[in-house]
Amino acid sequence: MARTSLNRADVDACLAPLTDVDRVTADRFPGGSAARQPVHTCYVPANGVEADTVRDWGERALAALDEHAATPERMAEVLDLPPERARAIHPRVRAKLAESPIEDLRIDFEDGYGTPEDAVEDADAERTAGVFAGWLKEGTAPEHVGLRVKSFDSPSLRERSVRTLDVFLTELLAAHGELPPGFLLTFPKVVDVRQVEAFVGILARTERALGLPERSLRFEIQVETTRSIVDTEGRLALPRFLGAGDNRITGLHFGTYDYTAGCGLTAAHQHLAHRACDFARHVMQVCTAGTGVFLSDGSTNVLPVGDAEQVRHGWRTHYGLVRRSLEHGFYQGWDLHPAQLVTRYAAVFAEFRASADSAADRLAAYASASGGAVLDEPATARALAASFVRALDNGATDAEEVAAMTGLSETRLRELGRV
Repeated sequence: MARTSLNRADVDACLAPLTDVDRVTADRFPGGSAARQPVHTCYVPANGVEADTVRDWGERALAALDEHAATPERMAEVLDLPPERARAIHPRVRAKLAESPIEDLRIDFEDGYGTPEDAVEDADAERTAGVFAGWLKEGTAPEHVGLRVKSFDSPSLRERSVRTLDVFLTELLAAHGELPPGFLLTFPKVVDVRQVEAFVGILARTERALGLPERSLRFEIQVETTRSIVDTEGRLALPRFLGAGDNRITGLHFGTYDYTAGCGLTAAHQHLAHRACDFARHVMQVCTAGTGVFLSDGSTNVLPVGDAEQVRHGWRTHYGLVRRSLEHGFYQGWDLHPAQLVTRYAAVFAEFRASADSAADRLAAYASASGGAVLDEPATARALAASFVRALDNGATDAEEVAAMTGLSETRLRELGRV
């Protein structure tokens, strides 16, 4: 038996305080989420949500593709893609738009909707709940659907926010019988942790009133105010928001235009690529690392509509910003118009393929312990595998192609990428 010099009781006394560190780490930093993250959230004003909205968005996106980028060669020209990459992604973009154009849809009762009379908003809340129930019955609902309620900025807004949520959920449960999986709420313009606490309290009471399981109502926080980054006392605000979320917070969504306006930027400089937005995104990443909370980037209001040149400009702007978000580790963003779905999927698929070959080689070398030109750490191997898992989930690739590239089965990839 090896000889030692330290007293065991002294060692135990020194290490004992770390038990609390272990508890906090296990509670607040459980690691990456095993859930599938959608590549986007489509915001549709509540008064514009109809029974055919999902189908209509897909058809309009396909029509835009057929009119302005009907062939791989045309897509390569419009988006300045290498021809071979356009040939690889064009059929996958078309298939995605035809089969599941919207991965996540938000019925918007906030900025995109306005502040109509109470009777009007009540009616829209009832009607859209019925529309959603119809999608669920038909099997046409996107994987994630929810609503963005009004902010808690003022007494009148927060009362209206709670009432809309109450009306919508009451009608949805009456029509469908249960809360569907993938249902999410978006909580906008948060400026103080007490707003998060109040919203959590409302959700808990709503669950009890409607007989829902505890913590079944989950939500995303929109990071669109400067006070959601740095609070009034000069501290980072997001850790306190997350701590107050009662394990209900699934994501943080960046709001481009409210945030940049709050920073004092003029309209000409209010865009996702501004360095003010980079700062906010970096804070979001640092504060959510290891928590399992998803991050979503914001939107661009430069839409691909009008004549051919205007569509090209809108597509190039959106495509470039999506690629930039992906490079910064934001794998989700907002889409505001059906034609943006073309460049959303084109950008997501192109980003995967730009690094797929080298990532596959590194992943295969790591999994086989055979070594290679790059000696990857386990954390990097997880990131490599996660990129393939995301690509499998969103349609950028398929299990057969991945197995040929990496030598790994889909099951093994998911094991590596979801740790």
